[in-house]
Amino acid sequence: MSLRLPQNLTTGLKVETGASVLDAEILAEKAAALGRAGRLVEQRLRALTAFAGADDERAPLVQAAADALHGYLVQRELCGLIRHDDVIDHYAVPREVLARVGAK
Repeated sequence: MSLRLPQNLTTGLKVETGASVLDAEILAEKAAALGRAGRLVEQRLRALTAFAGADDERAPLVQAAADALHGYLVQRELCGLIRHDDVIDHYAVPREVLARVGAK
């Protein structure tokens, strides 16, 4: 009688190739870029909500928040995340920023 290893233990031993290492690096960079973009959105929205000046002075802050949000949404789509409703709710994005981005 001979014994063999269970199949689920032998499939976990994979040899790392150059392509798999590169794929892991690409995924790590996508995640890091997404995190940076999210922090920028938070920073710009915080600056917008903290501002208590005239409307004409507020416009550049709204545009900066819209630019940051647009970049974040594009980065999410590059990562395969195409639903943005939860993000808009999570960050409580004001309608004036959404209007500049072109979101509903």
